[in-house]
Amino acid sequence: MDDKTNIVSHDDMQTEPVPTQVVPIEPVPTQVVPTEPVLSKSVEIAVENYFDTMEDQAVTDLYEMVLSEVEAPLLSCVLRHTGNNQSQTALVLGLNRGTLRKKLKKYGML
Repeated sequence: MDDKTNIVSHDDMQTEPVPTQVVPIEPVPTQVVPTEPVLSKSVEIAVENYFDTMEDQAVTDLYEMVLSEVEAPLLSCVLRHTGNNQSQTALVLGLNRGTLRKKLKKYGML
């Protein structure tokens, strides 16, 4: 019995070009450092808008109103960040835990 083995050399093989896929590289997010305090500028704009809206009406207790408008979302945001851990929240805010609880009660967050 005569077994013949077909040997194919690399040079005899025909290869088709393999299509390549270009995967775009996403830029690494960088932290943007504002050139001016963003929060203070936001408060300034909000207060100016409030005065414009009030026109000639008397404005009173503005300080307490602004504090409550800023303080409640601040507390909520930090609580979420700390997983509702009041001790950590107080630490992040630089408050005594008792003071934090008092503020949470004030805004109906307890």
